[in-house]
Amino acid sequence: MRVSMHNWMRAEPIEVTIARLAKCGYDAIEISGEPEKYDTKHVRKLLTDHGLTCWGSVTLMLGDRDLLAMDEKKRAMSVKYVKDTITMVKELGGEEITIVPSTVGKIAAQGNPDEEWSWAVASLKQCYEHGKKEGVKLALEPLNRFETYFLNRHDQALALANAVGPDCGICLDTFHLNIEEKDMLGAIRAAKGKLVDFHVADNNRLACGMGALDWGKIIGTLKEIGYNGALTVEFVAPVDRTPANPFPGSLETGENSELTPEQLKFIQDHGSSTLTNEFYTSLVDTTIKTLRKYM
Repeated sequence: MRVSMHNWMRAEPIEVTIARLAKCGYDAIEISGEPEKYDTKHVRKLLTDHGLTCWGSVTLMLGDRDLLAMDEKKRAMSVKYVKDTITMVKELGGEEITIVPSTVGKIAAQGNPDEEWSWAVASLKQCYEHGKKEGVKLALEPLNRFETYFLNRHDQALALANAVGPDCGICLDTFHLNIEEKDMLGAIRAAKGKLVDFHVADNNRLACGMGALDWGKIIGTLKEIGYNGALTVEFVAPVDRTPANPFPGSLETGENSELTPEQLKFIQDHGSSTLTNEFYTSLVDTTIKTLRKYM
């Protein structure tokens, strides 16, 4: 196993992100699904210069991006977006793409279950075929019920992956598992052979080791099923604006010019905000130190 990390949680130049990951001892990045933003030759050189690799990417299902939208044009646009992200992963030398099928924050259905299932399968099959051509594996990720109504549990993700294709896999996330699964470790065991990616944050979505999850048992179970991919860090620090805040100085007070209004809303909808570099870096460092203890 290796340790990777998302970068969608903090808007900053990719040079800053990669330098921080290298300094803190990470192995790879699971880069934001923003194919129009990155010069892949430049990013790949940055990774090489810092001794890192690209593990893969994660779709950012913002705005109208929705693989099971009622509107056929929206579905087609979303398929193209995922295909473009898959191509980006290939150009960066990555191995996988984590896909959230529907718009994050969409918690009401647009069609009946059979219609939405068929739309999702048809859209994902197109992405799957492109992934096979580019040598990039698909990992379908269930989120908790407050972020999506469509995929919430491991068994749902497995059913969708099996409907898409024999080599389609899934991604599990400890934060979502902790909310939706009866048995987190049982869910991991049930994903044996289909688990392509594994996202990590503690139960409070702070850095690993800052909550109640047992990382020894979690990583031990991953070893038990032979998982040899990445532990991809995805903490989203909750905002505390009260005098009880245990992390004084955690919030950025100035404007962040790197953030678009849509990106800021996405972060705020996840219960976070713009964080200071010092606080964010401390979370990056705490996580890697916790995970390395058990790897």
